Amino acid sequence: MIRILFFLLVVFALGLGFSWLADRPGEMVVTFSGYQYQVSLMVAAVAVVAVVAAVMIAWWLLKALWTSPYTITRYFRVRRRDRGYQALSTGMIAAGAGDAALARRKTKEAGKLIRSDQEPLIHLLDAQASLLEGDHESARKKFEAMLDDPEMRLLGLRGLYLEAERLGDRNAARHYAGRAAAAAPQLGWAADSTIEELAQRGDWDAALKIVEAQKSTRQIEPAAANRRRAVLLTAKAEALFDTDFNTARTAAVEANRLAPDFAPGAVVAARALFRQNDVRKGSKLLEAAWRTEPHPEIAELYTHARPGDAVNDRLTRARKLQEMKKNNAESSLAVARAALDAQDFATARHEAEAAIRMDRREGAYLLLADIEEAETGDQGKVRQLLGKAVRAPRDPAWVADGVVSERWAPVSPVTGRLDAFEWRAPAERLGSLIDAEEREEAPALEPPVKAGGQDDTADIHAAEIVVEKPAAKAAKPPVHPAGVAAAAVAVAPDAPADGREGQARAPDDPGVEPDGEAETAPRRFRLF
Repeated sequence: MIRILFFLLVVFALGLGFSWLADRPGEMVVTFSGYQYQVSLMVAAVAVVAVVAAVMIAWWLLKALWTSPYTITRYFRVRRRDRGYQALSTGMIAAGAGDAALARRKTKEAGKLIRSDQEPLIHLLDAQASLLEGDHESARKKFEAMLDDPEMRLLGLRGLYLEAERLGDRNAARHYAGRAAAAAPQLGWAADSTIEELAQRGDWDAALKIVEAQKSTRQIEPAAANRRRAVLLTAKAEALFDTDFNTARTAAVEANRLAPDFAPGAVVAARALFRQNDVRKGSKLLEAAWRTEPHPEIAELYTHARPGDAVNDRLTRARKLQEMKKNNAESSLAVARAALDAQDFATARHEAEAAIRMDRREGAYLLLADIEEAETGDQGKVRQLLGKAVRAPRDPAWVADGVVSERWAPVSPVTGRLDAFEWRAPAERLGSLIDAEEREEAPALEPPVKAGGQDDTADIHAAEIVVEKPAAKAAKPPVHPAGVAAAAVAVAPDAPADGREGQARAPDDPGVEPDGEAETAPRRFRLF
């Protein structure tokens, strides 16, 4: 567009010039070699312009002829390069789509049309084609060759890192990631892997510096950076709690400030404050974390904040937690434990049963068994509750990559991933639990009752058959717990010889009634 305007301006200026000369007639006399030439001013101007134009055209023709070999060569070179880049583009698309044959074919075509030292992407396409073909050894050698090229070094490190991860060689993967992070701290994958390595070694300060660099360069969101710093500071506080308490307290308080809802951070910060007799501030931290996510470690530390408190005082503090988070199983279990310590069995039993109604799990049944044993000593009921605990879902625990841990850890013991542990219930018992529930829900069918030795098949079309069973035997007087062991080994003299019914059992053990034994009420069995 600018060229067109410039051309129009030049033509307009020439037109104005010739128009100006046409309005002012005159003559131009030129004397040369004894001859005198006289022409009008307009003719002289046209002649000058024609001579200049002829010289320019002649110069352009001479220049075109002189540079024609180079121009022709350049044309074919550009055309060859365009074909090479087209092959390279098609090969990269094929590699991304998983077409190994097309990727390899385009790699060879691009290598013939473009020099590999001029276009590094050919090395990448070659390595990707080798990976698609399953030739990992060749791909690894190509990535290693990239390390010699400053432009391709980071790409080679990335490829070697992924290959080491594929082989499960975590040390080699961390080595390549560390080299990449040293050369380019802005690489997220290298920084994350380096942070995990430093966390496993316990070098918390170096890991915190990398996280701070990620936050300052906006590689990660501020919320994610605060979470990572809280995890690292919590781990640092736990590691230095017994050796360098002041540093541990500072790190724990900072971790709780960054993530108030992070239970391990709140627990270690409260422990540090309780050690300095700052019970009020430590309790506030635990209360804030409890409102967000109730956790048994928070309840245990909160109720035992003052070691000299009486059991009733601990029960009061547990009720305070329950008021903050009502209709929650952890709140009820915290009150039940405190009530059991205070020998308030009625409250302990009520809260434990409430916890079972809200969240049926193993720990609630075990706590109820402890309450039953402490209050009544009824070993039969205790064993019955223990059996329910075995079949119940497991309690929540710290789980990371399939590993269940009783204590929180900053990194996964399997993959080394930072902040991998989650507080949730393991799913290992899910299949057996479903099978048990199906067996409990399925009604048991019994054959029709025979009367007088005759088969009652005539009543088979009845909708249901009611079987009247004799009333249970009179209840025996209660036995003192001290005599349970003796009663457990005593066998009645008239006991049948059948091994199934002749097994000794404590008088207070309800056990499992064998087939045909008396029950306290009639049972109904549906046939259809």
